[in-house]
Amino acid sequence: MSDVLDRLRRHPDLEAPNLYAVDATDRLVLDEAAAALADAADGTVAVIGDRYGALTLGAIARHGVTGVRTHQDRLTGERALHGNAERLGLGGFTSHGLTPDLVAGARVVLLQLPRSLDALDEVAALVAAHADPAVVVVAGGRVKHMTTAMNDVLGRHLGTVEARLARQKSRVLVASAPRAAHDRPTRRWPERAEHPDLGLTVCAHGGAFAGTGVDIGTRALLAHLDAVEPTTGTAVDLGCGTGVLAVALARLRPGLVVTATDESAAAVASAAATVDANGVADRVRVTHAVGTEGVPDASVDLVLLNPPFHVGATVHPGVARALFADAARVLRPGGELWAVWNSHLRYRPTLEQVVGPTRQAGRDPKFTVTVSTRR
Repeated sequence: MSDVLDRLRRHPDLEAPNLYAVDATDRLVLDEAAAALADAADGTVAVIGDRYGALTLGAIARHGVTGVRTHQDRLTGERALHGNAERLGLGGFTSHGLTPDLVAGARVVLLQLPRSLDALDEVAALVAAHADPAVVVVAGGRVKHMTTAMNDVLGRHLGTVEARLARQKSRVLVASAPRAAHDRPTRRWPERAEHPDLGLTVCAHGGAFAGTGVDIGTRALLAHLDAVEPTTGTAVDLGCGTGVLAVALARLRPGLVVTATDESAAAVASAAATVDANGVADRVRVTHAVGTEGVPDASVDLVLLNPPFHVGATVHPGVARALFADAARVLRPGGELWAVWNSHLRYRPTLEQVVGPTRQAGRDPKFTVTVSTRR
């Protein structure tokens, strides 16, 4: 198995010397789940949050497990899993959404613990409601990112939660005994919240960044959105999250047709719900895609972007630069990229190089809003 794990790649995700396809948590989860996996019948194993295929392919390679059902929130992770499987000649798994069919009748669930407690709550609720009553959940994470609140969240849905000994700065929680329906929380996903100050309803699944709130970066860009010039044509909300910018733009400029795109499955599901809740589904299309794939070259009048600046817990400038290049590809000459970013990151020279002439539309101690015109 170690040979299989050692040969995994992150591609098509960002690859760099300090970014890895496998970590100590992957190896620990597989070791702690070994006995359960050895006895697992075909079709009774589910994997959730597998970043690049280590858990799925490790289980298959070590134990000959077949019929594995897997869910990855990031589209790049799903593609990396399939690419690694093809290179290594491994099969025996299928990809699913975060839906009941993912865990229906599952006896073993391998889970990379999400950083968000809401994301963990949605996963735990799904397992408790649809997995086999004898299910065992083996959930791992890096110790520095784990809190006792994770035990509490799992315990709301599964009656037994045990913390195992740490190894190489990773730890596993083993949960079992799903609670009866009347003993579990009745929280429903996606959740929704009204924002009277913005005139918007925001819907969010557990794994969506900022949940039903509106993060301060998005608010910084919203404050300048009425200065956007195009009133007709096409626009893209790149990395749309819960769809707040796409909805606000569609309301402000009814003549624009907006594509909201994100590689996170939770974000796409949330944005679709937000679009519906705000009555703009006739002019906002939500797509699950990496960057601007599927959007023709030089076809867009406007791009809105609130870019991430990290991969997982690792800060890496390549993330934003790749999104700037995606925006440049789809913008027509003279089209504009409106971006908001943490001021200390000093992205303006990169925007000038990748997109075109860039001016500052607004700035505060934390965020800068810029407008870049495509050459």
